[in-house]
Order: sequence, then structure tokens, then C-alpha cells
Amino acid sequence: MFLLPMLFKGFLCCGASVLALQVLEPRHPAAEEPLSFRILQISSFANHSWVCTHGSGWLGELQTHSWDNVLGTIRFLLPWAQGNFSKEELKNIQAFLKLYFHSFPQEVQAFSSQLQFEYPFELQLSLGCLSRPVKASESFFNGAYQGSDFLSFQGNSWTPSLGAGSQAQNACTVLNHYRVIKEIVEVALYDICPRFLAGLLQAGKSELERQVKPEAWLSKGPSPGPGRLLLICHISGFHPKPVWVMWMRGEQEQQATQRGDILPHADGTWYLRVTLDVAAGEATGLSCRVKHSSLGGHDIILYWGGISIVPTLICLMVVVTLVLLVVVDSLFKKQRKSFLAADTQDPRNSGPQLCLAQDLWIKDRLLEKWKTSLNQLWRR
Repeated sequence: MFLLPMLFKGFLCCGASVLALQVLEPRHPAAEEPLSFRILQISSFANHSWVCTHGSGWLGELQTHSWDNVLGTIRFLLPWAQGNFSKEELKNIQAFLKLYFHSFPQEVQAFSSQLQFEYPFELQLSLGCLSRPVKASESFFNGAYQGSDFLSFQGNSWTPSLGAGSQAQNACTVLNHYRVIKEIVEVALYDICPRFLAGLLQAGKSELERQVKPEAWLSKGPSPGPGRLLLICHISGFHPKPVWVMWMRGEQEQQATQRGDILPHADGTWYLRVTLDVAAGEATGLSCRVKHSSLGGHDIILYWGGISIVPTLICLMVVVTLVLLVVVDSLFKKQRKSFLAADTQDPRNSGPQLCLAQDLWIKDRLLEKWKTSLNQLWRR
């Protein structure tokens, strides 16, 4: 803890440009709720000499950054992950993080006995902010010990979590003793984070606002038991990630619906599988409904065991059209033969009959093109 104030003072001196506050409030229409940018740190302490730390940055549920412990550098996982920060600003932040990740384990180990930390133990830190913050409470800094809430930064001081006990109280007492640490946390949460988040939303606007409609289909899984069916609704290729899927009976949601994890595709879109365990005799009338921002309010509804009327009507129209074309084509051919026969018997009518035969030939060519186009459509 004694080294941290020195590191923080050095960061304030060399990183003055990073601390300059800019009011940027871009709108992110693709998201229904404000996005957050957060930094996650997980440090596992096996004993007094061994510790492993992982650091990462997340925009909502999308990982944008990671920390390379070997090189001591930030890894930008997306082309726009640098936001609109300058190279000098990013260099200052990276230098601070390198010092921080090097010193943090040493300080924790030095105070482990005073804080009553028993090896092995794990510390988890989460700090960040929400998009378009309107008050200080929309930034956050939470710490956990052994997976349980331990402390948080509220306003301008450290506060123990409810039920964390004397360990958390001791840790907050120690941290609150260092004014510079609190000042740096305030700057990071209320100045740097909102500005960096605004830059991310601006730089990644085209990717974040990308809308890709989902494809959906139904299938049957392995039987859960005698007389029962496992109905599966597949939703694939959608973006952004938020999606609502539910098995329905009419307008009534089926509470037994089981939702799997949303899994990524290589192209940045997502896949989800939603299942329903139901008695075989009760499957009729069930449907899978999908809501997604890319659908413009027009839900996808798939009925179990039903046949969609739209493809059926299309097929029927194609068949009827083909039949009509064949009938019309046959009539034109018969008429042409009769006119040609009359033309050979009466040379005086050769002029008008020739024009009529030519007109029929043109109509035949047009019908042939129609038939070819319909045949191609049918083969698709």
C-alpha cells in the first residue's frame, strides 16, 4: 500500500493529458439499455511467493481488451478498441497499468496478515462506468474476496460490503488512509472511464449498430422419457446479442422453457437454442416466438408440426402459373398450325397470314422465356 501513492502521483504528473475531461455523449440506438465499460481483474494468490493475475476490458458483454502479463502491454482485441484516445494517452495508461499490476500483488501480500487473508485466496475487482452517465453513482468499483462481495468505492471513500465482516472493515480503513489513492480512483471512475467509453461507442458505432436478422427452425431432441417430447427452437446468425425467445401456447408463455447459452459464430453473430420438455399429446398448438431488434417489431413465430401457409401459397401459385402457360402455349400452337394450313391453300391471304404467324411466333418466344424463368424459380 505504501508504494501505490507514489505510483499514482507519478501517473498524475506524466498523464495530465489523460485526465482532461471532454464532454462526449454519443447515442447508442442499437442498445435498449445504457452500455457499460468495465475492467475486470482476477488475482489468485497461492502462497507468499506465487500469484497469477488476469486483466480484461469489456464493453457490455463484448471483450475489447486484455492485459499481456509477459509483455506488460494492453491487447486491443478489436480494430476500434483504442477509442478516440491519442497514442500519448494510451501510452500513459499502459505505463500506469504496468506499474499497478507489478505492485498490486506485493502490496496485498505485505498486508495479507493484517487483513486476515488466508492462503490460498482470490481477489476479484470490477470497475467501470455506464454510457451517458448523469450522476456519479453510475460509475462503480467493487471488490470481492473468495467470490463474495468485500468492499466498494462509494462517492469518495471505501465502504465494506454488508456481511463482509471485520476483514473488509480493516481493508477499508487502510485504503481510506491514502488520500491520493482515493483521488486517482475518482479520476479514473468519473473522468477517464466516461470519456473512454464515449470514444469506444463512437469508434465502434458501425459494428455496435449492425443489425442482422436471425434464422430460426424447429427440431426434436432425444426423448426425455416415455410419452414425452423435447422440442428445440434454434435461432442463429443474429446481431446484436440481446434476443427474446419463448415457447408459447397462443399468447401464453410456457414457463418450462429452458434457454441455453448464447454462443458466438466466427462472423460475430450469435446462436441460441431454447428447449421445452412436454408430453407428446400436448405438443400440438405450441409455437416458438422470437423477438429481436433487427426484425422491426415483426416477431418470428414457428408452429410445432404445422405447415407455414406462405411457402404453400407460393408453391401453389407457381404450379397454377405453369399449368396456365402450358395450356396457353398449346392453344397458340394449334392456332398457328391452322393459319399456316389456310395460308398454303389460299395464296391471296399470304400477307395477313404471314403477319399473324410472325405475331404468334413472337408470343411463343415470350412464353418460352416465361417458362424458363419460372422453371429456374421452381428449381430454387
